[in-house]
Amino acid sequence: MSTVTKSPAPAAGSGTASHRASAGAAPTRRSSWPAVRHFLGFGAPGLLFYACFVAAPVLLSLGYSLTNANQFAPGTDFVGLDNYTRLLTDDTFLTALEVTTVLTLIIVIVPNAAGLAVAVLLDKRGRLYTALRGVFFVPVVLSSVVVSVVWQAMLTDDGLVNTLLRSLGVASPPGWLSDPDLALYSVGFIISWQMLGFCAVVYLAGLQGVPQELHEAAQIDGAGAWLRFRKVTWPMLAPALTINTVMLLITGFKAYDHIQVLTNGGPGTGTTATLAFDVIQTGFTANRTGEASAMALLMLVFVAAISSFALKFLQRREVDF
Repeated sequence: MSTVTKSPAPAAGSGTASHRASAGAAPTRRSSWPAVRHFLGFGAPGLLFYACFVAAPVLLSLGYSLTNANQFAPGTDFVGLDNYTRLLTDDTFLTALEVTTVLTLIIVIVPNAAGLAVAVLLDKRGRLYTALRGVFFVPVVLSSVVVSVVWQAMLTDDGLVNTLLRSLGVASPPGWLSDPDLALYSVGFIISWQMLGFCAVVYLAGLQGVPQELHEAAQIDGAGAWLRFRKVTWPMLAPALTINTVMLLITGFKAYDHIQVLTNGGPGTGTTATLAFDVIQTGFTANRTGEASAMALLMLVFVAAISSFALKFLQRREVDF
């Protein structure tokens, strides 16, 4: 016969007190090492790359811009903000800013409009449309130098385009790259042609994301093709418009390769010389490193400010829609 020993009952309130004590105890402090290890594994390489190839060159340029550095002149003196004040009143720099602005407007407007039209035409199923999409995207993956060389051969005074115009009866075809009044627009057309495929692909992705039910509902309500595009499709393409516009803004402001190959800043003096072109010429041809660094930083400020403004404006448009 076994004997069962009963443990004494807990005193009244002791269990509640114990529960309160455990509830009021400070939580166990979790180790931060997993988060640190996660950052070191994924974030640190990217930050290191950014620091070496973006932040460090910008800071180095900032230091040079405050001096009269010249790679072939002995001695470097600190000049403060003299480079910046001189540039903001320099006719050559202001002309380059004007040329860059006009070129950027062409590059933003033409590929956006033409890319949207091409995307609408190719927004169909089938092998033919798939092949045509690839054809329109080919110029995007080509080198800017290759594109410029091909178009330069076509647009010279005795090139393919003028030869064709003469065969059609045009006695004096225009000098597409030699006429100061046409050269900048010709360069803008060539860059726009190269960026057309990029804009078309982005708009195609946006078109394929438009719910078909919205079109069907609008059609049942009696909306025609144009009204359905304006009221249904175009508002849904706001994110695609944002992407294309910001990318084209950056492309226009940093245009250099096409200018160098097609016109070398001419014809004449500075008729197609962009900010990026002037930075390279000042820094590596004239060897005025300090002044070129100041020009590059001013260009960086212009691009960052205009791109940020455009991004915020277009994103607000997305919210409104």
